[in-house]
Amino acid sequence: MNKINLYNIGLTERFKQESTMYEESLYLARVSVQHKDLYKVITEYGELWAEVSGKFKFKAFGTESFPAVGDWVMVDRISDDSGNAILHHVLRRKSSFERTVAGNRSDIQIVATNIDIVFICMALNDDFNIRRLERYLSIAWDSMATPVIVLTKSDLCDDVQEKLLEVEKVAIGVDVSVTSSINEDGYDSIKSYIMENKTVAFIGSSGIGKSTIVNGLMNEEVLATGGLRNDGKGRHTTTYRQLVILPNGGVVIDTPGMRELQISSADFNKTFSDIENLALKCKFSDCNHESEPRCAVRAAIENGDIDEQRLENYRKLQKELKYQELKSSKLGKKKIY
Repeated sequence: MNKINLYNIGLTERFKQESTMYEESLYLARVSVQHKDLYKVITEYGELWAEVSGKFKFKAFGTESFPAVGDWVMVDRISDDSGNAILHHVLRRKSSFERTVAGNRSDIQIVATNIDIVFICMALNDDFNIRRLERYLSIAWDSMATPVIVLTKSDLCDDVQEKLLEVEKVAIGVDVSVTSSINEDGYDSIKSYIMENKTVAFIGSSGIGKSTIVNGLMNEEVLATGGLRNDGKGRHTTTYRQLVILPNGGVVIDTPGMRELQISSADFNKTFSDIENLALKCKFSDCNHESEPRCAVRAAIENGDIDEQRLENYRKLQKELKYQELKSSKLGKKKIY
């Protein structure tokens, strides 16, 4: 049997060293697929199905404690001849893209872990939304991965350059790639970010062409894709998160499209660095950027340097994060008492 070099799929010395802290009878593996309580993991000797141990479930303090696609874990076997492997430990994550579960719950859903680059995908047709992009960027920067924006379906857009300028105004310090699946325009720029031992994830709304890009990187159709619906939007096809090993090195995590992206944590310092830097020049340190005298942010808006809607979205996201933190705090107190 040909052994798999785990370093080719993202293993680092840090993970290797941490794995030695556990029982010698356990094996190092990486989660490649997640189906509710069942996981597919990659070991040195191939893929097999695994489930968490009873002790793991008992000690888990929330949904974020459970394995997610991209995690490095410790399992009890390298063959499923005698049943599913038992997963005992999840190693500390170096990065994690996460969101709050929709609804009134405050549970955190881990979208992908241990990623080096997160490709934020947005189509240039009906999916285009600058305010949503700011939300994605805030979460991506907080994940500890490097965000790169991928604008898809350029062949369906008549004003690509105009929309590209809109994106560049809010994507401060972020690379942007424009792609089309018709002739694979822009795919080379995406490939330049992917290399052996690195992990990237594609994240965005449903039906915007994430799986199509992954298939292009694989040079074959390994993920199901759908055509356009009658309203011009793509058909959503990915139904679960999965990790794919690329033939030329590197690992890709494809994720289902997200209708909602509620914030559990965010980095506004990088996403809204223009506003925060201007706020330091306001006359009052507690300036609300409304009608206060000598407000640098209002001056920038009046000069056309910053969009009023960008400031409003900044405030909206701040309030949402504070609300989520308050809700989590109250839930934590209930659990304690």
